[in-house]
Amino acid sequence: MSEKDLETRLDELETRMAFQDDVINTLSEQVAKQELELRELWQAKQLLHRQLKEVSPSNIKSEEEETPPPHY
Repeated sequence: MSEKDLETRLDELETRMAFQDDVINTLSEQVAKQELELRELWQAKQLLHRQLKEVSPSNIKSEEEETPPPHY
């Protein structure tokens, strides 16, 4: 291989590496944003779950409130 061929290959590799670094940074930023969104959605889900429990109490009585089964 000639020196010119080696320089060309080195330039191509450096270009690819720069592109890959950019893609990795972009993906890392996107993952961080999605993680924040997931946390917000999880908190919203928990809040809605608590609110739903407060608004519509369960139709099932607690064990202490249940009448005992009939004895046959």
